[in-house]
Amino acid sequence: MNRIWLKNYPSGIPADIDPDQFRSIPDLLESLFSKFADRPAYHNLGCSIDYSHLERLSRAFAAFLQDLPGMARGDRVAIMAPNLLQYPVALFGILRAGMTVVNVNPLYTPRELEHQLKDSGAKAIVIVENFAAALQQVLSRTSVEHVISTQVGDLLPIPNRWLVNFVIKRVKKMVPDWHIDGAVSFREALQRGMATSLKPVELQREDIAFLQYTGGTTGVAKGAMLTHRNILANLEQTGVWISGSFQEGAEIIIAPLPMYHIFCLTSTLSFMKWGSLIVLISNPRDLPALVKELGRWKFTAMTGVNTLFNGLLNTPGFDQLDFSALKVVVGGGAAVQKPVAERWQQVTGSCLTEAYGLTETSPGVCALPLGSPWDGSIGLPVSSTEVSIRNEDFQELPVWTGEGDIEKCTGEICIRGPQVMKGYWNNPVETARVLQDGWLKTGDIGHLDSEGRVTMTDRKKDMILVSGFNVYPNEVESVVAAHPGVLECAVVGVPDEKSGEAVKVVVVRKDPQLTKESVIEHCRGQLTGYKLPRHVEFRDALIKTPIGKVLRRELRDAPKE
Repeated sequence: MNRIWLKNYPSGIPADIDPDQFRSIPDLLESLFSKFADRPAYHNLGCSIDYSHLERLSRAFAAFLQDLPGMARGDRVAIMAPNLLQYPVALFGILRAGMTVVNVNPLYTPRELEHQLKDSGAKAIVIVENFAAALQQVLSRTSVEHVISTQVGDLLPIPNRWLVNFVIKRVKKMVPDWHIDGAVSFREALQRGMATSLKPVELQREDIAFLQYTGGTTGVAKGAMLTHRNILANLEQTGVWISGSFQEGAEIIIAPLPMYHIFCLTSTLSFMKWGSLIVLISNPRDLPALVKELGRWKFTAMTGVNTLFNGLLNTPGFDQLDFSALKVVVGGGAAVQKPVAERWQQVTGSCLTEAYGLTETSPGVCALPLGSPWDGSIGLPVSSTEVSIRNEDFQELPVWTGEGDIEKCTGEICIRGPQVMKGYWNNPVETARVLQDGWLKTGDIGHLDSEGRVTMTDRKKDMILVSGFNVYPNEVESVVAAHPGVLECAVVGVPDEKSGEAVKVVVVRKDPQLTKESVIEHCRGQLTGYKLPRHVEFRDALIKTPIGKVLRRELRDAPKE
C-alpha cells in the first residue's frame, strides 16, 4: 500500500526495521548483559542492580524453574507483583528458561485471578506475599503447581531488607494472613538456581513470549499471544522513534507504570537496548513520594498516562524539579488531553509525545514525532507498520483531504505489521473476528489524513479507559446484575478529570430501597478498584433497540429521566 506517512518521518527514522536481528528475547538480553555488564540496570527502593547482577539472578531463577517437577519449555509462569527489583529478575528468568510469561495485575480480586490462571493454564506463579491470600482462595481450582512467594524487600541489601519487610508486615500490616503448602520463597529459589546450571533452550521467533491479557466487549479476558518476534519488532520500531538523542549507558528512565502493563513492559525493554538505568516506581499513586524520587535523578526519559502527568502537574514541588536533562516523555494507554500537554511543556520545557497502541500490537502502532506539539491526532504509523481505515465490509476508505464529508473517510482503524499478535490463546473465534488477511481490526474508529496522521475519534468497542486501564462494561454489568436488588443494569464510561474516564452504572431497581452505596459495596469484593462504579444512576428503564440491545451511547448521552 502507499504509505503516505513516510514523507513526514523525522530525519533518521527508517521506513522499515529488521525484526529478525535476534532469534529470541533471551538472545537480545544476553547481548545487553555482556555489553553493559558494569552499568546499573534497575533501581528501586534505594537499591540498584547492574546488568551483570541481573544476568546472574535471572539465570539462577531460570535454572530453578527448569528444575521444578513437571515444568517444560513453553509452560506458562505468572507474575503477580508491583514494580520491584524481583520483577525483571523473574521476567527474564522465565524467558531464559524457555517458558511463557503471564503478567497478572496484583490488585485482581480472587475471581479475576482465578479466571486468568485457569485460562492461561499457568503451572507456576511468582507472587508478592501481600497478595498471596487471594491466591490461596483460588489455588485449588487452577493448574498452578508451584508457588514462589516474595517479600517486598527481598532483593535489598541488609539491613534495608529486614527493615522494609518488617515495616510492611508488622507496622503497616499490609500482608493478610496466608498459607500455601509447598510455597518456596524467592530467595530460596535463587539459591537453588545458583546451585544448578541453566539448560540451553533453542527458542524460535514465533514461539510465544507473553500471554498478555486484555478484554473485550464480551467481558471475558483474552490472552494475546505475543511472540518473541512480535516483541523484538516493537522494541526496534519504538526504539528508533524515540532514541535519536540517546547515548549508550547515559540514560536514566523513570518507569512509574506497572511492568505488568504492556506499555511499560515493552518501553523498559526498549530503553534497555541503550544500557539505560530504569528507575522502577512501586507506588505511583503516592504523588508526593514520586516527586521526591524524581528530585533524586537527572532523568532523561519517562513514560506515563495522562492522569499521572496531570497529577504530577498539580503536586507541590513538581514545578521546582530539574528538567534540564529531560529528552523524551511518552504518554500512552489513554488519550493525552490538550490542557495537560500544554501545561506539561510549559512547566518542564519538554513536549509530551502521544503514542497509540494496543495489547494486540505489542503495543506500539503510532506516535507523534518527538518535539511535536499536541495536535489531536495519535501521530504517524511507526516503521514497518501499515494503517488502513476500513468500513464494515472491510473495504478501504479514502484519506481525509480536509474537504468534503469526513464521515466518508471515517471507519475502523486496522493495523498490519510484525508487531501484530499471533492470535488469542485458545480462542479461535475471537482470533478470527479481529484478524483478517494479516490485518488486525482494532475496534477503534478514526481517519487518516493526507499527511499520514491518524486521528482516533471513537471506540467501536464499549471499553472504558480508566487511567490507562481497560474496563469492559459486560464484566461490571455481570457483577452488578448479581445484586438481588437489581432488575437491569448497563455500564458506560463518563468523563473524569482525574482518571480520564470513570465507570458509571445505570440501574433499574428490583428493590425500591436499593442505594448507591449498596451497589458499590456489592462490587467491591469482586472487582479491582479501577473497575468499581464511581457513579450509580437509577432509572425506570434502559434505552434499548427494538430487539432488546442496550444502546450504551444513547444511555450515556441522554439526560437523566
